[in-house]
Amino acid sequence: MKRIAVFISGSGSDMQSVIDGCESGYIDGKVVCVVSSKPGAYGLERAKKHGIDSAVFALRDYDGDCEKRDAAILGYISGYDVDLIVLAGYLGIVTSQLVSEYRGRMINIHPSLIPLHCGKGMYGLKVHADVLASGDKVSGATVHYVDEGTDTGEIIVQQRVRVEQGDTPETLQARVLETEHQLLPYAVRYLCGKDN
Repeated sequence: MKRIAVFISGSGSDMQSVIDGCESGYIDGKVVCVVSSKPGAYGLERAKKHGIDSAVFALRDYDGDCEKRDAAILGYISGYDVDLIVLAGYLGIVTSQLVSEYRGRMINIHPSLIPLHCGKGMYGLKVHADVLASGDKVSGATVHYVDEGTDTGEIIVQQRVRVEQGDTPETLQARVLETEHQLLPYAVRYLCGKDN
């Protein structure tokens, strides 16, 4: 059974889909700790409800130094013997020290079909607004490995979502999020050894 750390910044709904997959037996893994970039993120409450340890690593507490923050994160998760890191709506910039330590064992979910509508500054509603502004008829979600770039790691799996006439960034986001809640557990299941 793989030991999973989930990194979050907000509500933690993608994280919840992974927890549910583990608890149901769909994923041969267990979420052993949660890292949040923001104090007060609702995802911390979700972790607490499931008895999962969590900690907050806000960049401001490290004088804006990502390297210092990630060194602290590495120190924290090392106590949990983590096999896989899942970035589930995590808005922190992941440094090369974290990437090199978990290369091939750290994944991210992005709310578009990479390589479209991704990269620096593309997160949350900005992604969906960009999709609508482009006139694309299809959007979706992508799970990919994390490397030193922004949304540049090898793609593991993608799922398409149709852009509907009259969509707003909010309505498109809601439909893509539903897809994320299916796609992320599927990818984690695969990486934890089921179906491969």
